[in-house]
Amino acid sequence: MFSLTSRSGPEPKIKLGALPPDATAFFMCDLQSKFKMHVKYFAEVIANSKKLVDAGKIMEIPLIVTEQYPQGLGSTVDELDIGHARGVFPKTRFTMLVEEVEKKIGNLCKKKMECVVLFGVEAHVCIEQTAIDLMAKGYAVHIVADCTSSRSQEDRLLAFQRLSSSGAFITTMETVIFKLLGDKEHPDFKAIQAIIKAKTESTGLVPSTLVA
Repeated sequence: MFSLTSRSGPEPKIKLGALPPDATAFFMCDLQSKFKMHVKYFAEVIANSKKLVDAGKIMEIPLIVTEQYPQGLGSTVDELDIGHARGVFPKTRFTMLVEEVEKKIGNLCKKKMECVVLFGVEAHVCIEQTAIDLMAKGYAVHIVADCTSSRSQEDRLLAFQRLSSSGAFITTMETVIFKLLGDKEHPDFKAIQAIIKAKTESTGLVPSTLVA
């Protein structure tokens, strides 16, 4: 089993929300077929997650994927191309930090991993427990709100509030992508620009009257 012993803290810019590409990993949690009929805004979350995953693939951001009890809940949805993932790990625990994932963390990134971009379902269960475990180990955690949901909007939004109070960054897919790019002159900018130009789906994070 893994230990929650704290490690040395992140660099000052990372504490403020920076995402250095060579020290950041994507953790995608349980975006599985059987959740389609039950999770709020699931189709929109998948569409936004596809943009994030595809951009991460272009920028060579390492990806970890988990599947909660896949025998009963199915595998990751077909819409998401996870062929480049460093591993797809079945689990029954709610946290993503199962032993097999822990073993991968040490050599995931080009440098020592400092930041985790976390998204998937459900916000108030697996996402929240994963974020707590990661933050307890000293990692900066960015929760991608428009790529994360729960069966109810109440559980989802209250989980975001709790996680923000606990020190996680509540962010969006586009914010993550632009932080990783950092510069219009980034060699992958044009390829990723095509992804960004596609419509970002609204997932009820703000009142519909405020959505352009």
